[in-house]
Amino acid sequence: MGALDHVLPIFVHWLHLLSAIIWIGGLAFLVMAVTPGLKTSVPKEFIKPITEAFYNQYKRVVGVILVVILFTGGINLHYVSRAMEAQTGIGVASHPKYLTVFFIKLGLVLGVLTIYLYTIIFKNEPTGEESDEEREQMVLEPIPFQRGALWMGVFIVLCAAAMKHMHF
Repeated sequence: MGALDHVLPIFVHWLHLLSAIIWIGGLAFLVMAVTPGLKTSVPKEFIKPITEAFYNQYKRVVGVILVVILFTGGINLHYVSRAMEAQTGIGVASHPKYLTVFFIKLGLVLGVLTIYLYTIIFKNEPTGEESDEEREQMVLEPIPFQRGALWMGVFIVLCAAAMKHMHF
């Protein structure tokens, strides 16, 4: 049982990090490579459909990844609290700075989850009745709020880095 107590937290943390890397890396690829690349290589009317084809593949993976991130994050919190108790005698519940950063991180994760669900529930299909400004916006950001989600992801990673160094 002693070996499992060391291996399980490592495996869970690895799975959490791997999921976050795939999620944020995929989002960064869409925002920083796919959409800008399409803007320079295909006519405007094809940017949104091609981007959506990439995004449809990506969001299948992301749905599972977000569940894994939330689940492994809860388990990680348990192991961090145990480690804090062993080192300092107090757990996460008595560490206000750690909890503050944790709740900021959790709020950002919920923001990204909301954007993900928004893109699934509300399809942003062109109707042909859009103004020139709305059509231009669809070219600039074919998948709504993805740049915002990427920035939230960047700050989630910042929070994770801060949390990693707050409990030692």
